Amino acid sequence: MEKAPLAATVAALQPRARAELAELVAFKSVADPAQFPREECEAAARWVADALRAEGFEDVALLDTPDGTQSVYGFLPGPAGAPTVLLYAHYDVQPPLDEAAWHTPPFELTERDGRWYGRGAADCKGGVIMHLTALRALKEQGGVPVNVKMIVEGSEEQGTGGLERYAEAHPELLTADTIVIGDTGNFRVGLPTVTATLRGMTLLRVSVETLEGNLHSGQFGGAAPDALAALIRVLDSLRAEDGSTTVKGLEADAEWDGLQYPEEAFRNDAKVLDGVGLVGSGTVADRIWARPAVTVIGIDCPPVVGATPSVQASARALISLRVPPGVDAAEANRLLAEHLRSSVPWGARLSLEQVGQGQPFRADTTSPAYAAMREAMRLAYDGQEMAIAGQGGSIPLCNTLASLYPEAEILLIGLSEPEAQIHAVNESVSPQELEKLSLTEALFLGMYAAGKG
Repeated sequence: MEKAPLAATVAALQPRARAELAELVAFKSVADPAQFPREECEAAARWVADALRAEGFEDVALLDTPDGTQSVYGFLPGPAGAPTVLLYAHYDVQPPLDEAAWHTPPFELTERDGRWYGRGAADCKGGVIMHLTALRALKEQGGVPVNVKMIVEGSEEQGTGGLERYAEAHPELLTADTIVIGDTGNFRVGLPTVTATLRGMTLLRVSVETLEGNLHSGQFGGAAPDALAALIRVLDSLRAEDGSTTVKGLEADAEWDGLQYPEEAFRNDAKVLDGVGLVGSGTVADRIWARPAVTVIGIDCPPVVGATPSVQASARALISLRVPPGVDAAEANRLLAEHLRSSVPWGARLSLEQVGQGQPFRADTTSPAYAAMREAMRLAYDGQEMAIAGQGGSIPLCNTLASLYPEAEILLIGLSEPEAQIHAVNESVSPQELEKLSLTEALFLGMYAAGKG
């Protein structure tokens, strides 16, 4: 497939891409009605559905998934006998966290220092725009050479499994020869990358109770069991002295034998403060791509401002455990729960609630689709060869799709390179990466179709 005409078309489409990304970012589509109105997600879903209809997609539908959210589906027919490619992205986003820490409003796409800032700009509303731009470029250059199914999820960030359960109940819906997941990213800006592995995830809400109610710390402190102190003991048991994750029975010594992540580069990407050490052992790639990692992502306890001198009767935390490829997430969850129960001090009452879970994923990078993607990336990135990396994050749907469609080839690309700071304040996307990856996807679809012809 010719690069130059497609590249020129993709470049000409960038103003439209920016305008549409701004419209999509404006929806506060956090799939948690306790934080933002459900109507925000519903409006974002309608926007995606309207965009698909405008591009000629048929059978466009808002799918009511079992977790109470909506995913958007559409089918774009290609030439007779052409292979079918499923394109995936999600329109739901992480909450903005501390809005005061954003340099610009989180739900307003803002250009600064050559990047576009806004919640979801890279993860993963930018992925929606990437898919649309690639398809538009192909249409302007003669037509889309494959059948395209598009699925845009509404609750990926919550890990509640709505689309996974829907796909399992309707396995015919997402059948495809190849699946392109547009929700990962390049290892570096300008270094085209496919993601070969994803860690799975399990989320547990942990509650500790010790007293019928809070007590005066002067009158009862020293003998009354403090629920917050008990919870801290439990949480501390999940890390070894060097900070590595230690869950009884869960192996944590696997090694990553592919692309490495230099420690200084990681410190810079993670913005680690001077003098603060990294946690864990082994290479950085071992730690973030091949081994389990526990994170306490929230604690319910009295804030410092307004706190009273009291012994706490109850405390609660939300724990995320990232599960490496080769480990069953359900088994990891069982081991985590057993570890927590065995670590509670003073006979404190502990209760656990499963919040979310997703399996890890490993792709077959020797498949024909990867050969087409390698060539597409090389062309789009002016001779730069494709890198293969892991990712510490989770996309629960991947393993579901791999199980439902074992013959399908699954590729993971996207806009979430380190500078994007996804899930953090001041998330952004590189417009250059959006342009090059849109071109990559357009080239890939053409090359893949030619190889299947």
